[in-house]
Amino acid sequence: MHVESSPGTGSLDEAVAVFVEHRQRLFGIAYRVLGSAVEAEDVVQEVWLRWQNTDRSKVLSPVAFLSSVTTRAAINVAQSARVRRETYIGPWLPEPIDTSSDPEVGAERAEALELALLLVLEKLNPNERAAYVLREAFDYDYPEIAEILGLSVVNVRKIVSRARGHLAAEQRESVDTAEHRRLLETFVSAARTGDVASLEALLTPDAVSLSDGNGIRGAARVPVLGRARVANLSTAYPRFWRDADVRPVEANGRRGVMLYRDGEPATFMTIAASRDGIHTVLWVLSPDKIAAFLNSPSRNTGVPGAPPRVP
Repeated sequence: MHVESSPGTGSLDEAVAVFVEHRQRLFGIAYRVLGSAVEAEDVVQEVWLRWQNTDRSKVLSPVAFLSSVTTRAAINVAQSARVRRETYIGPWLPEPIDTSSDPEVGAERAEALELALLLVLEKLNPNERAAYVLREAFDYDYPEIAEILGLSVVNVRKIVSRARGHLAAEQRESVDTAEHRRLLETFVSAARTGDVASLEALLTPDAVSLSDGNGIRGAARVPVLGRARVANLSTAYPRFWRDADVRPVEANGRRGVMLYRDGEPATFMTIAASRDGIHTVLWVLSPDKIAAFLNSPSRNTGVPGAPPRVP
């Protein structure tokens, strides 16, 4: 049991050093639970303030304490975020994050990081999502997860099993990184030249295109379903590609592209694919989400997650 009270022994420098050591893990937990880099950073900052004001002499395991506080804070934010997203205009997609310097974002494994999987995780309740993330991405054992969530071990096992079952029914097995990159590059090349036939050959019959723009012009407000419709949509506006400077980026452990117009970032795009082909095309046009990706600390410093802000 991790006990805390008033600020205790140990210098602030020591507290900062411990926190920075585990910060990538804390951000990784919060991001997977929330699907939002901005909200995850807010959670991590909240955890830092809590850590700063904790009697650290009574904390037996700093990483266990910090992970527990992070998970609970993320669950609280997720519960309110679900309500806010009900008023979102059009499809909501997780915020892409730069993973060029940390492909697994602080985790033992890169589970629950691809955008398409994070989108499926949104269908779980926050406790289910947290339990799955802690088990599958960070390799916490069931008693540890039970303590963090305040549940019995038996209940946690059931929650994780239920989450796995739900995801297995919704999520397709992904292609490897090299094949994903090949499919994305081929898709972008065909879309830029208006080659609808080649696009259709890449797509599965039940392919879907999702555009996240929260009502901005040019973003489809409903999912576009079916191979032919997705292919036609991807080439429907010749100027969309002709006027764009297309630059590769690493996002959520996979290759994506950022489209610039007049030197300004306008659209992030990536795909999700199985051995049957591309089944999901993801477009992020929301300026806030694009800005969050481009301004992420990992892109600017090479270190995933900025140091905590301290007085």
